Order: sequence, then C-alpha cells, then structure tokens
Amino acid sequence: RNPDDAVARQDTITMIATQIRRVRKAIPELASVWVREHNLEPGRPPCDWDDPADRDRLVSELVDDANELVFAAEDLVADGALVLSEKQTDAVALLALVAGQDVEPGDKPGQWRIARRTAADRVISTVDPEARHAHKTRRSLRDGYKAHVAAEPDTGLITACDIGPGNAGDADTAPELLAGEPAGTEVLGDSAYSAGELRSHLEERGMQATIKPPPLRSAVENGFTIDDFSVDVEAGTLTCPEGVTVTISAARTARFAKACRTCAVRHLCTTATNGRIIKLHPHHLLLVAARAQAATDDFDHTYRQHRPMIERTIAWLVRNNHRRLRYRGAERNRLGWSHRCAAVNLKRLVALG
Repeated sequence: RNPDDAVARQDTITMIATQIRRVRKAIPELASVWVREHNLEPGRPPCDWDDPADRDRLVSELVDDANELVFAAEDLVADGALVLSEKQTDAVALLALVAGQDVEPGDKPGQWRIARRTAADRVISTVDPEARHAHKTRRSLRDGYKAHVAAEPDTGLITACDIGPGNAGDADTAPELLAGEPAGTEVLGDSAYSAGELRSHLEERGMQATIKPPPLRSAVENGFTIDDFSVDVEAGTLTCPEGVTVTISAARTARFAKACRTCAVRHLCTTATNGRIIKLHPHHLLLVAARAQAATDDFDHTYRQHRPMIERTIAWLVRNNHRRLRYRGAERNRLGWSHRCAAVNLKRLVALG
C-alpha cells in the first residue's frame, strides 16, 4: 500500500491489463482489434502464480495484446481514418509505456518476461501516471509525490511551495522556490540541497549558500579523500598527497596509474589494480569550498540556530495525517498543498501578532 499518496501502487500485470481495457473503452474504433477475452475481464487475468512458466505466458500475452492495440491505433491515425483527442492519445501512450517499462524479451521469439530491474522514471499507477517511486533513504521506500517548501528561518513563515514527483531531487526544485528572492539572500538547507548545480545557480544569482554538504567518503577506510588532492584550474592538473601531478582530461578524469605502482601510501588511497582514477565534478571547486565552510564555527552556529524553526514548520505542515496527499495528479495536489501552506502561515501570523 502507498503510505503517502492517494493512489496505491500497481504491479506490472495490473497496470497493463487495466490500461488495455481503458484504451478499448476510450477508442471504440479499436473494438475490432483481437484481444484475449480474459485480458478484458475485470480483475487480474487467470494465472498459476507459483509457476514461473505460466507467469511468463501471461506477461507475453498481455504485452502482445497491448502492442496490437498500440499498432492498430497508429495505423488508423496514419491512414487518416481516425483523429485522436488528447485524452485518447494519452491513453495509448500510457499503454505503450506500461507494456514496455518492466519487461524484457524472453528465451524465444515473441516471448516476454518481467525484467529484474526498475526502469528509470517508472510509472507506478495507471490511475495516477504522475506518481513515482520515492526513496527517503536506502531503506525507506515510498510512492507518490514529494512536497517542497521554502521558509523564512526566523519566523517559520512559508515563502514558496511546490509538489513534484517522488523521484525528483530536492536541489532540482530549489531554484523555482527561490525565484522571487533578491540577490544577497542567504539560503540555508540540509545536505539534500548540496548539489553543485544548485550552488552554482545561487552564486550566479548573488546569493550566499549556507548548505550542509554530505559527508565525504574515501576510497579506502580512513584513507585520502578528494579534498586531499589539489586542483590547478589554469594548468588543468591534479596533484595527489604525495606530490604527483597528472593532467586532467577533457572528460574531467585524472589517472595516477603509473605513479600508484611504486607509491608508499597506496594502501591509504586505492585498492584498484590499475591505480587511483578520479572523476572531478563539474563544480568541484564549489563543493570543496562548501566543505571548508561547513567546518567553521560561523557555519555551525548559523545552521544550528535556524534549523529548529524550519523543522517546526515542516512538523506543522504534516501534522494530522497531512503527510498523505489527498488527490490524484500533480496539479490537484499542488493546489491542495498550497492551501495547506497558506493555512499554516495564517495560523503562524496570528501567533506572531
């Protein structure tokens, strides 16, 4: 069950079978296209779910029926015999998507099976195609949408809000939330907003980033990190802790292969057979500066001072089961979320006098 969205996640079988019936209903001209009767009946098609071969048989039949409907719709449009409305076009497109996103060719021609992978930007429900898988952490998996807010850190008043798919990054939404803020604004955020692209955007806008960077990992436990290497931007070189300098390639890659063979501290740097290879981030210098800033007392004081109020604002927003969205589709949920934020702001303004 989906804990945060108004729509429950559907499995591949249910999505394909449901959308086959929906397309046939939405486009009467496709009623003459042959589709297996059991794939048109309500509920899940008959199958021995304990038999892998029978599961693959069902998947193959569903994908074949879905493809037949998609191809037939394309042929009718190409021949000029049919003009699809926007709703009909979306229904056919969604059928093609759900019939292909989770399957792969089987052992024989014409056979299909469920793929052992998760497609990027996977649709999780034909009832709400805009909902997505969301990873709160590696172990906390949810489905639906992700709510975003920007708030004034002294009062907790919300200045901007948005709703996006569950798989969207926080830092991707931040520029829109900050679009109305003037140059010179100090932007605070946790490590989810530490992307180099966002830092670059803030720098271009003349804003100050007080954003906590994620912990830096080393290739070897207790070994050297990327911050132990020095970059010379003008010369286009990278120097390791032992003073070995190599050229950074056009792909922003630095290879220390030859030097690592005789290096006395290799065990603190890499376990790779071919030596240390470093891929520099496009905004490497900004990220290095951010980690240095985060180690200062000023950063720690500002971050600790303002974070509690922001956490309190988020708690006000999601209390009374408001972590769960009420509607289907991003637009309706965006409207509902903005009303919730406005109500919390009003209550906060009353409390502030």
